[in-house]
Amino acid sequence: MAPQRIQYFIALVFFVLGGWALFFPGHVIATVFLPEYQEGGRIMPFMMSCFGAQALLAGLFAAFSRFTSRTFLAYGIALIPFFGFNYYFTFHDPVFTNMGLIDAVGNVIMLVLCYIGWKQSKKREDSRA
Repeated sequence: MAPQRIQYFIALVFFVLGGWALFFPGHVIATVFLPEYQEGGRIMPFMMSCFGAQALLAGLFAAFSRFTSRTFLAYGIALIPFFGFNYYFTFHDPVFTNMGLIDAVGNVIMLVLCYIGWKQSKKREDSRA
């Protein structure tokens, strides 16, 4: 699979989850947060929409940037702390329902794609050297 196609799949994770948060913030809140964290007046939907907008922006960068093997590597490494975040706020100090782990699933998908993209890009870069 070509590195650019891999980037598009990374972007797709952002577009799907970010679009969900931006356009359906109430559904995300009701699905992902425990009931005691769903209240907050207008601020919760506002913040969820902001989160979604940021994810869509990240998706645009992933789709339209030129990734090298170093980009895939750096991005994959940068994903690792998010697994700690998902674990902590799902199991240690629960804020999220188990459905909140959909974010972790997205992160796993992106991490695997980063590994594949890194390997493919490295091969291409090495063959040009």
